[in-house]
Amino acid sequence: QVQLVESGGGLVQAGGSLRLSCAASGRTFSSSAMGWFRQAPGKEREFVAAFSWSGIRTAYTDSVKGRFTISRDNAKNTVYLQMNSLKPEDTAVYYCAVRPKGATLVVYTTTRDYDYWGQGTQVTVSS
Repeated sequence: QVQLVESGGGLVQAGGSLRLSCAASGRTFSSSAMGWFRQAPGKEREFVAAFSWSGIRTAYTDSVKGRFTISRDNAKNTVYLQMNSLKPEDTAVYYCAVRPKGATLVVYTTTRDYDYWGQGTQVTVSS
């Protein structure tokens, strides 16, 4: 069983930065596809960024390209989401997700592609 614990959320002014962390237990990260999603009030959970199973490829939703960076530390079983130039529309609960198996170079971008989820961490960006 995989357990994921997110941290690093909080309240920040527009233009500020936050770094989210997702620590995993129960499985080695080095052979898992990893992703970050977010859900704003009244909206569906949406894709933000992800690694392929191999860790070679990444993908980002258009609205965060150039501002957010996903990274991973396999030795620590942790994936990060560095968020810069934050905007009020980035306000949401952010979730990390893991897919233990998959195609080596495919980046999975839908919620149904992932098997395990963290509890989420709130990010609030004030204007």
